[in-house]
Amino acid sequence: MSKIKVIIMGAAGRDFHNFNVYFRNNQNYEVVAFTATQIPDIAGRKYPVELSGSLYPEGIPIYPEEELPDLIKKNQIDQVILAYSDLPHQYVMDKASIVLANGSDFRLMGPKSTMLKSKLPVVSICAVRTGCGKSQTTRKVTDILKKKGYKIAVIRHPMPYGDLKKQIWQRYETYADLDRYNCTIEEREEYEPHLDRGNILYAGVDYQEILRRAEEDVDIIVWDGGNNDLPFYKPDLHIVVTDPHRAGHEMTYYPGEANLRMADVVVMNKIDTADLDKINLLRENIHQLAPNAILIEAASPLTVDHSELIRGKKVLVVEDGPTLTHGEMKYGAGVVAAQKYGAKEIIDPRPYAIGTIKDTYTKYPGIGTLLPAMGYGKKQIQELEDTINAVDCDIVIIGTPIDLSRIIKINKKSIRVKYELQEIGKPNLDEALNQKIKDRG
Repeated sequence: MSKIKVIIMGAAGRDFHNFNVYFRNNQNYEVVAFTATQIPDIAGRKYPVELSGSLYPEGIPIYPEEELPDLIKKNQIDQVILAYSDLPHQYVMDKASIVLANGSDFRLMGPKSTMLKSKLPVVSICAVRTGCGKSQTTRKVTDILKKKGYKIAVIRHPMPYGDLKKQIWQRYETYADLDRYNCTIEEREEYEPHLDRGNILYAGVDYQEILRRAEEDVDIIVWDGGNNDLPFYKPDLHIVVTDPHRAGHEMTYYPGEANLRMADVVVMNKIDTADLDKINLLRENIHQLAPNAILIEAASPLTVDHSELIRGKKVLVVEDGPTLTHGEMKYGAGVVAAQKYGAKEIIDPRPYAIGTIKDTYTKYPGIGTLLPAMGYGKKQIQELEDTINAVDCDIVIIGTPIDLSRIIKINKKSIRVKYELQEIGKPNLDEALNQKIKDRG
C-alpha cells in the first residue's frame, strides 16, 4: 500500500511539533515538504536530518507558502495539514479552498493527535489572540505556584528561527543563556521576564525531548503558549486569556475559539481600559462557548519609570511586534502610557522605516503610527535600530516586554513601560490552582 503524501503548512512552530509527534516515525505517511509564512527567512531552509528521523535521511525541504499549489500538483499530494495559528476563520477556509481546488484533502490536527502526556501536573496558559496578556498571566501563575513551595519549569511555545540543529532543546536560567543561543528580540521578549523571576525555562523544536528533561528538573510544568495556539502538552488546568479590546475575535479566530471552548479557567484581561459594551459582549461570548469555565476578571496596570519625561514631548512608541502584526492590535502599552502621561504627539515612524521594517508596514498596513519591535535576526535588529535612530522625536517609549536598549543602541532618551496581571475580585488564579493541585494530588 502506497504512503499518504503530505505537505505541512506552518510558521516554524506547530508544524514541526505535529511532524515530530505524529509523522516522524509513521510508516503510513511521507511528508514531502513544509511550507512557511508569517516569519521571515524560514523558507529555503531544511528541516534537518537530526530532527526528521530515519525515514527522512536527507531532511525535509521548506518552501514559501506561495508555492503550495505547484507543490501539490508536482508531488501528487494527498493531504495538506494547516499547522499555524492566530488566523481568521475566513483565512483558514480560503487556504482550505486552495488546497481542495488543487486536488488534496485539507486537514486540521487536534489534541488527541498532537498533545503529549506528562507524568507531572501541567498548567497551560494560552489565549484567543496574540496580545491578550498571556505572558503576564503566565508570570502570575508561576509566582503563585512557587509561593506554594513547588519547583516549576516554564516550557515556552516554540520560536526556532535560527539553526534548527542547535535548537532541538534549550534550557534557560540566566541572561548568558540568551546570548549563548543567539536569541532574537521575539525570543527575548518571552524569555527574559521569566529569567528575571528566577524561573527555569525550556524551549526548542523537539517537545518530547524537552518534556523529558524538564520532568527531571521540577514538580510542575507550566506551558507558556504562543500566538493563540493549543497546548503541546495535555493540561490538568487549561487557562485561556481573552481581550475585550477585540471582543468577538474569540469566536472568529483559529484556533482561539477552540482554546476558549476547552478552557477550565478564562481570564478576561484589560477590563480597566476597555469599553463597557465590549466587556459585556466578551462576557456573553465566554458564557456561550465556555459555560463551565471559571471566569476571572483582571487588569494589566502600567508602571513607567520617570513618567514625567513624557509630558509635552514628541514620542516614538515601540510596541511588541507580533501583537501589532498578526495580532492586529491598533495600540499597546506604549500608546496607553503616552496618552496617560500627556505626550504632545506620537510621531509616525513610517517615513523613517527601512528594509524589512518598511516591508512590515506594507504587509500589515493597519499598524499605523506605531513601530513594531521586529527582530527575527541580526539584519532585522539592525534595521530596527536604524529606524528608531532616524525618527525625529524627543523620547522613545518602549512598550515591549524587554528593555530594547540592552540589545540595540538608541541615540535618544528612552523609557520602558511595564505591566503585570492584577486580578479583580474573586474567583482568582490562586483558588483555581488550589483546586486542580488538590485533584491531581
